[in-house]
Amino acid sequence: MKVLMAIPYFAALDANLLQMLARAAVRRAYEPSEVVFLEGEPCAGLLIAESGWLKSVKMSPKGREQIIRLVGPGEVFNEIGTLLGSSNLVTVIALERSVVWVIQCETFLQLLDQYPPLARIITQNLAKRVLNLLNLVEDLSLRPVQSRLARLLLQQSSDGKLRRHRWATQAELAARLGTVPDVLNRALRSLVEENLIEVERHQIRILDRQGLETKAKGGV
Repeated sequence: MKVLMAIPYFAALDANLLQMLARAAVRRAYEPSEVVFLEGEPCAGLLIAESGWLKSVKMSPKGREQIIRLVGPGEVFNEIGTLLGSSNLVTVIALERSVVWVIQCETFLQLLDQYPPLARIITQNLAKRVLNLLNLVEDLSLRPVQSRLARLLLQQSSDGKLRRHRWATQAELAARLGTVPDVLNRALRSLVEENLIEVERHQIRILDRQGLETKAKGGV
């Protein structure tokens, strides 16, 4: 229950409901690169990340990935499949050692029927998810790779720096941006050559935020 209480997603819920969610949840651990669930399999249920990072992806028949979302500690995912009672809509893979809590579909749907505050929280989170997907569609459809990269750096940076996790390889970043590593590398080099960013081993520093913002607007 302490894990659920620490998650902002559930902050507005009363103690009794949190206790019921805790009793219904099953704790599972995954190693780096381990598949949490596969697209097309029966719905795994609602998942809550306690620790670690995971990626939600769609895969082409040839194995190319498009990262739909990165999931970090305290985040809830797989709401849509759980509500629809459908098969999993994406594949989720652990990027590092991760611990998640799983609430089975039927159990969670029963709790939604009994507790309107929980339904409201899920609805609000889904609205945010739809907005994120709309932004992703806009980026992939209307912005060139360099603009998408600039936008990502601006959104994900803190104090002018974007920390690079050990798993944040060029291939993973390319998959987030809907491109391939070679194209991503050219975009990175271009931003470096224009003195907009500096790429270091564990982080990317923004040197010219205004210039990067101009790049991020390109193509729309």
